[in-house]
Amino acid sequence: MQMVDMFFDELEDAKNRKVPFIIPIGTIEYHAHHASCGTDTMCITGIMRELEKKKEIVVCPPIWYGVASYAVGGPETGTIQVDVDVYEQYIYCILKSMLYGGNKNIYCVVHHQTEEGGLMPMTLACHKAAKKLTMEYMEETRGKGWWGSNDYADYYENLGSGDDPFSYIKVIPLISKEAQHKNGGFDHAGLYETSIMYALYPDHVDLSRTKDNTEWFAESAREVTMELGQFMVKNTLEALEEIIK
Repeated sequence: MQMVDMFFDELEDAKNRKVPFIIPIGTIEYHAHHASCGTDTMCITGIMRELEKKKEIVVCPPIWYGVASYAVGGPETGTIQVDVDVYEQYIYCILKSMLYGGNKNIYCVVHHQTEEGGLMPMTLACHKAAKKLTMEYMEETRGKGWWGSNDYADYYENLGSGDDPFSYIKVIPLISKEAQHKNGGFDHAGLYETSIMYALYPDHVDLSRTKDNTEWFAESAREVTMELGQFMVKNTLEALEEIIK
């Protein structure tokens, strides 16, 4: 289900049943000459489109602008960079509306600088916003000393479950470390990212333009195949089916 298409009663029902709400966390960034600047975000929305066919989820509007950094290229390449502190506050405000609105099964799904499941500025901003909000929410709704009260004597027994307040909001990479290994690798605008994008949105990849690429990170894009992209989609979906509960 796409959140923007849902009516109030449908949203309330989904929240009450703790259906996973997915927030695609992407960027607008230079992806050489052959792939669109929305690749990071579209990889998430494309995978979620396929995941919707397998399990009940609510896909929220994506966050297109992010902490891209100018590591790949400057603003002249079309990359749009948001300062990490501003971004953290923005994410915090979105999550706050959702959590205080009764949603306690939220997934921020990131596809940017997540090689080996590593934590980089944008992902860290999401983690910080989520944990800060959770602590504030619990203190405001349960009072100071909530964790130490006898009401939470079963805290450790519930770790990772829907009753664990620190599981209300999860921040995960689109392609887990294990799925990356199964896929064969992970990159930016190269063989792997372009292949999965090609399988999901073939009209946003133009392989004839790879001849115009001069950057090292895009050289392997010449080897892109639909078969590899479909293989990556399959592996990514299988992992997410287990991760997203």
